[in-house]
Amino acid sequence: MAWPDPRTTQNTGMGMGRTSVGSTTQSDVAYDEGLRSYMLKVYNYMASGVLLTGIVAMLFASSGMAADIMLGGGPLKWVIMLSPLAIVFAMSFGQNKFSTMTLQAMFWGFATLMGLSLSTIFLVYTGTSIAQTFFATSAAFLGLSLWGYTTKKDLSGWGSFLIMGVIGLIVAMVINIFLQSSIFALAVSAIGVLIFAGLTAYDTQRIKSMYAYVAGTDMVGKVVIMSALNLYLDFINMFQFLLYFMGNQE
Repeated sequence: MAWPDPRTTQNTGMGMGRTSVGSTTQSDVAYDEGLRSYMLKVYNYMASGVLLTGIVAMLFASSGMAADIMLGGGPLKWVIMLSPLAIVFAMSFGQNKFSTMTLQAMFWGFATLMGLSLSTIFLVYTGTSIAQTFFATSAAFLGLSLWGYTTKKDLSGWGSFLIMGVIGLIVAMVINIFLQSSIFALAVSAIGVLIFAGLTAYDTQRIKSMYAYVAGTDMVGKVVIMSALNLYLDFINMFQFLLYFMGNQE
């Protein structure tokens, strides 16, 4: 996201309405209610995106088209695989220019294309192991996100380390395309789970902190969508890396 991490800037008192220690004013109550509504919207968008991706993936795989297109090696396969990445870059760099409705449409388009791209897991792994991994990922995500939301520990220092970890993961996965080492892939998956577990907590705290800067402005809608996209990516990546451990192949 282009907006700065609010935890790394000096608190200006925005959103604070306490006049004395232990006292709760009307503005405090309004702020807390606004924050809950804001976070609920983020989680609703994120969960709806994951649900849409799962439905599209199952339907595409069961139709037989996934086997024909995604395993066929034609140009359409690469269009489906690279389109979600293109949308993420477009949303990230154009979020200040796009309207809220445009970002919403891009988010749903992204979730749909991700479903087409992820349909291959239903051709490789059993449905039971996919379901088990999904529920395990959901439980881990909820726990980590709850901790990120409630902890008093400042997680802003994790940002640079985790982003560098993601870059390292990408490089390692590219290298393993040529090495084709199962042990190396196992190590990459283990590190991937840890990195996206950390990002789940980090992003949740950052998203919560962002509310104080956008509350009452027309930026709230955009921040909600981009925040949902961040948490969606954390969830999907953690799911895929866990699937390498928990998935039973057909």
